[in-house]
Amino acid sequence: MNRKYNFFLVSDSTGETLDRIFLAIKAQFRDMEFSIQHFSFIRTSAQTAQLMEHCRKTENPIVIYTLVESSTSNFIKNECKSHNIPCFGVLDHLIPQFENLFGKKATRRPSGQHELNLEYYKKIEAIQFTLAHDDGQQLETMIESDIILLGVSRTSKTPTSIYLAEKGFKTSNIPLVSHQKLPDYIFSSKALLVGLFIDPERLADIRKTRMNLLNDKQHDYANIEFIKDETIKSKQLFASHKIPTIDVTRKSVEETAAAIVKMYEIKHNK
Repeated sequence: MNRKYNFFLVSDSTGETLDRIFLAIKAQFRDMEFSIQHFSFIRTSAQTAQLMEHCRKTENPIVIYTLVESSTSNFIKNECKSHNIPCFGVLDHLIPQFENLFGKKATRRPSGQHELNLEYYKKIEAIQFTLAHDDGQQLETMIESDIILLGVSRTSKTPTSIYLAEKGFKTSNIPLVSHQKLPDYIFSSKALLVGLFIDPERLADIRKTRMNLLNDKQHDYANIEFIKDETIKSKQLFASHKIPTIDVTRKSVEETAAAIVKMYEIKHNK
């Protein structure tokens, strides 16, 4: 029987980086059993002492940290070493190497990536714009978008839009509905248009699940023949306007967004 490992994700900021690293590790060891505990905004000796006490009382602990303040990270490293607790510092080797490369000392300032700078405000503006233009809302101002996603219902348009907004892209999305014609200015806008489609069988399953959750009785919504017709017509629309497409059947939102960002970069680097 596999042992259960208890991960302690320790950060002097929000811990977002560690979440992503843990998910990447977990994906490579699918048959292992893990639990996870977050310790965010760890910046004082009292906090680190409490953390290590908790680690010592836990079976099979593993510590992964992103700490830029040397005294805090050294305390954790020394404590882990003395109690034989596996401990990994994500930035420990990177920051010194970049200091050597740049010939400059790092600021070692916690939460430095979350400064209220121009990039931060651009991201907030993108998120607000994206939420206001979700699901076909405010069509008349969609031409101000960086990216416009098109697709039939349940092709992950909204979560992909929000993910892209987090990256600073003003993203709108429009559901393709039978017998509803989109205004021509959408297709002539300077925004990157991307068509999302999905395998009809998979889409039927997704819609059936959603209908059951909502106790929805729409007959055609999850009908496979109706969905096949929807899919064909959406692809015809994409082809007629030379809109690049992405098959999201087996793609995560992150993978779809990464492909869209690549398309955006190609479009704007021509």
